[in-house]
Amino acid sequence: MKNNLRVERAILNVSQQELADKVGVTRATINAIEKGKYAPSGTVLLKIASICGKRVEDIFILEEKDWN
Repeated sequence: MKNNLRVERAILNVSQQELADKVGVTRATINAIEKGKYAPSGTVLLKIASICGKRVEDIFILEEKDWN
């Protein structure tokens, strides 16, 4: 799953730690999400989207490999 979370964070002018604190996860989790190394739970996806004021689909994009 691709994402543009780093861009959304920059728009909000918040650090990984600040976003992590708002979402209720660790900074390392936000880092892993941004790098595409971790697929977050539905709850985390919804929290991130809400904080960014966007729909989940505006931030997280399924790739072809995600369908296999």
